[in-house]
Amino acid sequence: MKLELHKAAVKDAQWGDRTHVDGGVLYINKEEAVAIIMNDSRFKTADLVIARPGESIRIIPVKDAIEPRIKMDGSGYFPGFCAPMSRAGEGATFVLDGAAVVTCGPIVAFQEGFIDMKGPAADYTPFSKTVNIVMVVDPVDKLDPHEYEAALRETGLRLSVYLAKECMDAKPDVVEVYEKDTIDRESAKYPDLPKVLYLCMSITQGLLHDTYVYAADLRPALPTLLHPCEVLDGAVVSGNCVSACDKNTTYHHVHNPVVTELFARHGKDINFLGMVPTLESTILAGKQRSALMNLTLSKELGANAVIITEEGYGNPDTDFCLNAKLHEDAGIVAVVISDEAAGIDGKSQGIADSTPELVSFVSTGNVNEMIEVPAMDQVIGDDRAIANLSGGAEESLRQDGSMFIELQAIIASTCEIGFSNVGCEDI
Repeated sequence: MKLELHKAAVKDAQWGDRTHVDGGVLYINKEEAVAIIMNDSRFKTADLVIARPGESIRIIPVKDAIEPRIKMDGSGYFPGFCAPMSRAGEGATFVLDGAAVVTCGPIVAFQEGFIDMKGPAADYTPFSKTVNIVMVVDPVDKLDPHEYEAALRETGLRLSVYLAKECMDAKPDVVEVYEKDTIDRESAKYPDLPKVLYLCMSITQGLLHDTYVYAADLRPALPTLLHPCEVLDGAVVSGNCVSACDKNTTYHHVHNPVVTELFARHGKDINFLGMVPTLESTILAGKQRSALMNLTLSKELGANAVIITEEGYGNPDTDFCLNAKLHEDAGIVAVVISDEAAGIDGKSQGIADSTPELVSFVSTGNVNEMIEVPAMDQVIGDDRAIANLSGGAEESLRQDGSMFIELQAIIASTCEIGFSNVGCEDI
């Protein structure tokens, strides 16, 4: 399978007579773009706002971020949502690199977050560095929260595809190529390299905690194997209203750094088998079932090691403990990447479960770390939402517009696939 990403750099965005990209500037016909949103009858009003890196802007509450993309054969993108059902990961994809469609609106109160385009909070989110096209919408009266989430998710995807489609005649600034053959052929080429499988734990708990693979909710499914090119080409879509700090947005999935890093090392010091989007159930039997199925896939593929990343925290900690235990007991090395909820002083137990077989753990930070953020000149959305967000409280918002919050209120601040700026230092 061979995937080409034709990336046109976006460094700014402006409103224009037609949607196109020229000289690093994304020009958008706002009337056409808003019409894309209002084609969904579940919205009463809609507007678009541009938020650029370095501007004094706060976006709150944020639901998702999507990179504008389209297949260069004109077939659309995100199979099952904005394209016919087909296998992702092959052929050429056009990308507006540096741009993001950001959906904004409260759905279930505490399960969204915010983005600051400058200041200390901007250091913790990748979306302070992207040129953001922010969807601000009002749902029709009495719209069910599940319908509201679906409307935001689906319209955000459609808007991102529209932007890419109108711009795909632009000359790309760079073309990235990802290529890997079938597992049996790659194993024949690299018989002496250790085989590594990636288990991507994904929120699949219902109650607006969902992840979609080829437009199907993963929750009622069983773990499945994806070629890494599929992951980097729109097969996985976020439907999550989960704590902002460790939400894997749709943008994150097509940029998954675990996938790209393992891809870069494939054929050199490892044999990268692929990625398994796996479940995080709300019941113990579901957690056990998924962990056993993950182990079955690992054994059948001959994996020597697995990388396990979490999404969320709390009861999903049991999922990665089970995955680590079963794999280590089977002689398969297990490395877990997760954040911690260690209290504002960092002295509490960081994860909600433990097992002695969990011997390799990479922390992406403490979600409870406190941070003071200044007021912004412009608020897109409603900053009073901080009273309900995870990591915020009614007293978080001060009269001058500044806030005192936990890191978990910032979108992707402690992202558990490692897509963040939080690191460590030797002492």
